[in-house]
Amino acid sequence: MSEVRKKLHGSMILVALLLCAALPHTASASSPKASQGIPSERLQRLHEYMRKATDANSYLGGVTLLMRNGNVVDWQAYGYSDLARRVPMHKDAIFRIYSMTKTITSVAVMMLVEEGKLSLDDPLSRYLPGFAAPQVLAGGTAEAPQLRAATKVPTLHALLTHTAGYPAGLKGDEQAVKLMERVDPHGASDLRDFAARMSRVPLAADPDTRFGYDGASLELLARVVEVASGQSFESFLQQRIFTPLHMRDTGFSVPTAERGRVVDLTIMGKDGKLALASTESARHPGVPLNAYTSGAGGLYSTAADYARFAQMLLNGGSLDGQSLLKRETVALMMRNQLTMLHPPVTQFSDAEGFGIGGYVVLDPVRRGQLGSVGQYGWSGAASTTYTIDPKEHLVAILLLQHVPREDGGKDLPRISRPFYNLVYQALQP
Repeated sequence: MSEVRKKLHGSMILVALLLCAALPHTASASSPKASQGIPSERLQRLHEYMRKATDANSYLGGVTLLMRNGNVVDWQAYGYSDLARRVPMHKDAIFRIYSMTKTITSVAVMMLVEEGKLSLDDPLSRYLPGFAAPQVLAGGTAEAPQLRAATKVPTLHALLTHTAGYPAGLKGDEQAVKLMERVDPHGASDLRDFAARMSRVPLAADPDTRFGYDGASLELLARVVEVASGQSFESFLQQRIFTPLHMRDTGFSVPTAERGRVVDLTIMGKDGKLALASTESARHPGVPLNAYTSGAGGLYSTAADYARFAQMLLNGGSLDGQSLLKRETVALMMRNQLTMLHPPVTQFSDAEGFGIGGYVVLDPVRRGQLGSVGQYGWSGAASTTYTIDPKEHLVAILLLQHVPREDGGKDLPRISRPFYNLVYQALQP
């Protein structure tokens, strides 16, 4: 064997070893698909769809990963990772997962609940100053607000389930949103500063009276984790979740040497062509997404890393001998927590409730999508999504990097629904 071929052979072995190290330890990259109830011929439909969805006229590229019965049965990279479409997408590409961070933050909170350092019915004011006497915007405008005392104080449970009453973009929230924008909590330098700013924001509704998806609640919970644990939020996640689960590429920033693996973040321009998003992270991939360590949406991750986290939840809180949560705690997280509401559903679907950290499917038929009752998951603002299905022993992950337009203009079609339909059509008992 020539010296060049020896070096090439050695490099290929190293890459293979690195990819295997990134896989869940309980999984095998070569697990027979048929033995896990996923025939290869059925998966071809998914592969063909994803290749078309990442062709020259669509998304740059993406990574998909499917696990069943604790085994990786399909892990694919499609398209390209750069706007110039010169760098092929790789399975270990790094994505901004945005709101998929929320599930991780929720796990951190529940770990402290198990340790007796927090309780779900604790008022937020027990841990953070300025929240003991919340007020609700009852009328008027942002310039001349009419405030009243809230009927109750927000609890940690309310924050976890998006029922605390903070402005959430719902009809009637317009003036409350303006008041929050004046305080500019997202301009905070750290979580302590974020909480201090939010203490001056009135609620848009009384706690436990509606589901209103907001990011502020999870940022406040991240600060609660710091107060209750005595650690920075970043240190807590690293020591208590990422290191035990071997989530080597998950964090609030990406090491300089690894930033070439971060996928370009795109938007659809008014000219109908993809362009780089205008965020600092799009211009400088790998830099922190926020000045503070955002528990609502600040993490970067990979498909392999998030698969390990999701499999831990599917297993009931443990993976490869590492126990993060008790089985009963995970079962609680995956149970609909909106029973105080009528109907007990989210603002997004009348077929979905909300657990702790993610949606809970109540009625797949009404939802109009293949799936199971009790299916759990969430998505991120830049077209990332995951689901955990205890009934089917399934984890499915789709990672893209595109921010959909909010002005109703021409954009790429959302592909999460057909993705999941194609995943479920491939399943056999």
